[in-house]
Amino acid sequence: MRIALLVLIFLFVVVLVTLASNYLLNRSAVRGRLEELGSGNRGTTQGASLRRDRIAVGWAKLTDRIEKAGISLVDSQGDKLRAQLMAAGYTSPTAPKLFTLIRMITLFLLPGLLLLYIFVSGIEVSALKLYIFGVLLAVFGLYVPNLFISAKADRRREAMVNGFPDCLDLTLVCVEAGLGMEAAFDRVGREMVHSHPLIAELLSMVTLELRAGASREQALRKMADRSQVDEIKSFATLLIQSDKLGSSIGETLRVYANEMREKRRLRAEEKAHRLPVLLSVPLVACMLPVMIGVLMLPAFIRVIRQVAPALAGG
Repeated sequence: MRIALLVLIFLFVVVLVTLASNYLLNRSAVRGRLEELGSGNRGTTQGASLRRDRIAVGWAKLTDRIEKAGISLVDSQGDKLRAQLMAAGYTSPTAPKLFTLIRMITLFLLPGLLLLYIFVSGIEVSALKLYIFGVLLAVFGLYVPNLFISAKADRRREAMVNGFPDCLDLTLVCVEAGLGMEAAFDRVGREMVHSHPLIAELLSMVTLELRAGASREQALRKMADRSQVDEIKSFATLLIQSDKLGSSIGETLRVYANEMREKRRLRAEEKAHRLPVLLSVPLVACMLPVMIGVLMLPAFIRVIRQVAPALAGG
């Protein structure tokens, strides 16, 4: 009886502690979510923006000091370079100068590392080989930043194109619910922060520009310039024309959303039809030689067994 009573007391304490811990954990989780919805996200966003501003100011000071030292960081094709950087997501005014600085660093860094490796390892290299490898590394270092920017711009463009139909659908729902264009962009931007952050950033910038006093046409054209995506440029032009002509924005959004969904479906079908062609290369390169070897090897062995004795005079 004593052992049974101790076991019951132990089970009662375990159940009581479990219920109390679950209750406290639920309360702390709810309190954390309320803090995030209240002021937590705002403070985090403000802190991240302040850190980003400090970093941008630091890079700006660095480029200014380098230019004051007599090294020009202005590219000969400034407009084209700025468009490429904006397509990759670098919208800072100092981005072109910083990109030129990075290209200059990689231009001299890779040949310098080659010389350092040769000096440390003690390998004897002729002057011609050293010159050829140094030039190749310098050219590689000159074009590596361009390749990085192009790859990032392609990934950013693909993400924005894939997420833009969802943005159009949500905007259409908001407009049909009675919201204006500014309120609809604000609502959709806040809803798509986690699913499509690039689209949310574009819409948030448009909302801030409209609240700052810019006209709808100016805000939409700036959005198109920042995105560097043909679909978003067409969408901005379509909204500007609808605003000028006085047509229904809801009907315009509905038609354009249907077109965007159809384009996304066609892109998916195109990728699906490309799979057999892409698979044919590894099949031909890897499986065809093996199949030929499996089929021809027995006949080849039999020929050798029959012909070799005859050639040997047996």
